[in-house]
Amino acid sequence: MNYAEIHKGIVEDCKSGNRKAQYELYNLYSKAMYNICLRMLNNVEDAEDLLQNSFVDVFTKLDRFRYESSIGAWIKRIVVNNCINYLKKKRLNFVEMGDRQISAEECREEYPDLELSVEKINRAIKQLPDGYRVIFSLYAMEGYDHQEIAEIMNITASTSKSQYSRAKKKLLTIIQ
Repeated sequence: MNYAEIHKGIVEDCKSGNRKAQYELYNLYSKAMYNICLRMLNNVEDAEDLLQNSFVDVFTKLDRFRYESSIGAWIKRIVVNNCINYLKKKRLNFVEMGDRQISAEECREEYPDLELSVEKINRAIKQLPDGYRVIFSLYAMEGYDHQEIAEIMNITASTSKSQYSRAKKKLLTIIQ
């Protein structure tokens, strides 16, 4: 299946200004994009505002969409960039640190009685400091690699790795 072709008809209708198609595109992607905003910003009101601003960007820039990726991936990139720009305005600070990471095996060995649930993990993620939460969300949940995160965030790949490592350690602490 060619993912670039998914929803092509809706996209073309949106490009021609069809409000019904715009509403349909919004309904197809708004929930997933809201979840990204909420994970990255950790604030319901900010997430709602940024989601709306992002979809305004989507519809005003839709003429630039060239079907080189899926429309969902293109929208996600806009949303992630808007979240990052918003957080940069709030001046997130990233601290360099070594690249030591805890493997899943080490985690099981060190914390054999640790009981995890999706709800418990989500609550813990919300408690992470902004910088940790953003890197963790981009890497572990959105699938970006550290080099991509570095380019997006204007940091080094090693900073991304260290922030991710620190986020995992902090999550363990919070969950315990």
